[in-house]
Amino acid sequence: MTHKEFEEMLISRQTLPVYEKLKNARIGIAGLGGLGSNIAMMLARAGVGSLVLADFDTVEISNLNRQHYFIRHLGMKKSMALEEQLKEVNSWISLKTYDIRITGKNAAEIFKDCPIICEAFDNPVSKAELTSAVLSDLPNTYVVAGSGMAGHSSANNIRTTHPMRRLYVCGDGVTEIGNDVSLIAPRVQLCAAHQANAAIRLCLGLTDI
Repeated sequence: MTHKEFEEMLISRQTLPVYEKLKNARIGIAGLGGLGSNIAMMLARAGVGSLVLADFDTVEISNLNRQHYFIRHLGMKKSMALEEQLKEVNSWISLKTYDIRITGKNAAEIFKDCPIICEAFDNPVSKAELTSAVLSDLPNTYVVAGSGMAGHSSANNIRTTHPMRRLYVCGDGVTEIGNDVSLIAPRVQLCAAHQANAAIRLCLGLTDI
């Protein structure tokens, strides 16, 4: 398949104006686990032109039940494993990867060129720290966060909310990991889909939920 063929396929399904906006978009993804890896794949398939990916972790067997990795990726850095897959889906996407732990101190520097950042951590403290840092230090950047997607409750409880002008939150907002509640692929991927959809809508200039 050639680049021209890939472009023509996307244009035929999205229309030229949508394709051009997504092609020129640049989105950051902080965390490449169950949320981040699936968000990245959806955005790559949609034709988003540039992604900035950051995660310090490696692929473990416990990741395979919900994250977009395969047995062949075990032991690989998530940033490398995901880059490999994204290129298989969209060979022409621009990727910048960071094998680093994102904190409130380095988030603004790493994602400074991203108008939209998808927060995809599984630690509530890290989520809050990233969101606070970005909203404070990058005044023109939107954050699309995930909150509450564990367990096997109704899929209808996963939704997108808009609590602040530059903050969108996807999930049910309440279901956290516990002794009898674990992360399972369907609800994690539903939340990731909400985040990817919100990011795409922002790329298109649609700020309502």
